[in-house]
Amino acid sequence: MNTVYGEVILITGASSGIGKTLANFLMSKGYKVYGTTRQPVTQEAELFQTSQNGGFLRMIQLDVRSDESIRKALEYIIGREGALHVLINNAGYGIAGSVEDTTAAEAQQQFDTNFFGVLRMCNQVVPIMRRQHKGLIINVSSVAGLISIPFQSMYSASKYAVEALTEALRMEVKPFGIRVTMVEPGDTKTGFTANRQAVAAAGDSIYKERFTRSIQEMARSEQNGPEPKTILRVVAKMLRRKNPPIRTVIGGSYKIIAFLKRILPSRCVEFVVSKVY
Repeated sequence: MNTVYGEVILITGASSGIGKTLANFLMSKGYKVYGTTRQPVTQEAELFQTSQNGGFLRMIQLDVRSDESIRKALEYIIGREGALHVLINNAGYGIAGSVEDTTAAEAQQQFDTNFFGVLRMCNQVVPIMRRQHKGLIINVSSVAGLISIPFQSMYSASKYAVEALTEALRMEVKPFGIRVTMVEPGDTKTGFTANRQAVAAAGDSIYKERFTRSIQEMARSEQNGPEPKTILRVVAKMLRRKNPPIRTVIGGSYKIIAFLKRILPSRCVEFVVSKVY
């Protein structure tokens, strides 16, 4: 274990995908990892695991949509460990559909987890880290938080919002010894694809044909994408850095896309994305 922050880590959304992979990896490196899931954890094999070098993974129930759920989970961790050194805001999901077909209620649900979930976690974790005079917050964003994707507007919008929150928060809390950064994965092979909720998959939507083609391309890219383990090296590096960068794009091709967005006219980026999706 090599970190400048400490050994106690909390990862939201750790029951599958990126969160689960991260939790097991950090446990294997000797960290004390608390992973969260919205569902009650009942099996001891899932509840608590250990590694040979003293690390462990303990799964606890936490719903990022509930301030009370977050409070109880943090009280449990602080009661056992006396500190919380690293927060990885990973919980999230995606909805897909045209802007016209997406209701305000569906958009609110998307933001309630992806954006307000991050905000709620930060609201309660920052005071803990401030009292410690030390801490690291890693927000899991997405390349979709840099480049909006057609028929994923609400998911993109929620990640754009996380980007803005992260940029402001890191400036606000830096004087207290707290560092804030974000990782931006591209298409990754996880259960995220199967769990995506379509709001325009049926019915007589004028967008149905284009929506269906776009969703199929998204699914193909994700399932042919890299495994979540590609993120492990990036996060491990963040734990060793006193001054982590604002953002880290994960994946060579996505780094190129992010770079091109900075130098190309917006119309060029729009043309390329519209051709792909």
